[in-house]
Amino acid sequence: MKTLERISQFVGNTFAIWVLLFAALAFFSPSTFTWIGPYIVPLLGIIMFGMGLTLSAGDFKEVLTRPKEVAIGVVGQFLIMPSLAFLLANALQLPPEIAVGVILVGCCPGGTSSNVMTFLAKGDVALSVTITSVTTILAPIVTPALILLLASQWIAVDPAGLFMSIVKIVILPILLGLIVKRFFNKQAQASVKVLPLVSVVAIVAIVAAVVSGSQEQIAKTGLTIFAVVILHNVLGYLLGYGFGKLFGMNLSKKKAVSIEVGMQNSGLGAALATAHFSPLAAVPSAIFSVWHNISGPILATIFSRMRDEKAARDTNQSIAK
Repeated sequence: MKTLERISQFVGNTFAIWVLLFAALAFFSPSTFTWIGPYIVPLLGIIMFGMGLTLSAGDFKEVLTRPKEVAIGVVGQFLIMPSLAFLLANALQLPPEIAVGVILVGCCPGGTSSNVMTFLAKGDVALSVTITSVTTILAPIVTPALILLLASQWIAVDPAGLFMSIVKIVILPILLGLIVKRFFNKQAQASVKVLPLVSVVAIVAIVAAVVSGSQEQIAKTGLTIFAVVILHNVLGYLLGYGFGKLFGMNLSKKKAVSIEVGMQNSGLGAALATAHFSPLAAVPSAIFSVWHNISGPILATIFSRMRDEKAARDTNQSIAK
């Protein structure tokens, strides 16, 4: 078990490398990975089941103790990224399927990797975990409503179908994870130590499946999609930070909101696109999975070196006295 834990930790720490490697392999040898396509939804369900194993009542206590700050993060998540996606799709006159794919990933809840990035950034981890949990729970209602509002000019949207898909892909596996943790807590605690390995394998497989299934389209439009995804993600970080600043948050909270807003559950985006739209619509989510695992650690490194000016002034004043 110890060996498995060490492997899990290593794979988790080198997540971005594995995503990049298998995305490239899937692009140059699509036939090797296309068989994974039908398993995208179950793979994401496994990731969400793992999330359920790690959740506890404490992850939601911030809603009661800091409702304003949690609300700022949740509203920022569901306001900034969907709006940015819609504006980029229109401003750049993206083809319909790509436009829908960008909007789809923008309307998804926060991803669990944002919690790790917030920790590395020396941000408010408790706030980050709560925002991720709340946006995930709200996703069955909010995500279909936003997609209907923003994407219906390009393609027919079935909000009821999206609702049911998110419940099956996200909510039910999380509930199952919570139930298993409740009745088999000892075994659940032991399995949590290898969750990074399981999550990495699942996300890498999802990315490889999407890339292999859309290889021809990516060859034609990949640079455009990659540019839009980078712009979407980076602007999300910047506007998320500004959103926290607008409401007078301190530095650690601004870091958490920035990362929460900028990092999406792109696996969910890929699964929804594959189930309800087209393989090409899943490509922005796949590229987002690759890119935010590069941008996240870079931003976390920058944030970790930032100091809260107000806290520094207070410290200096205390020393002076």
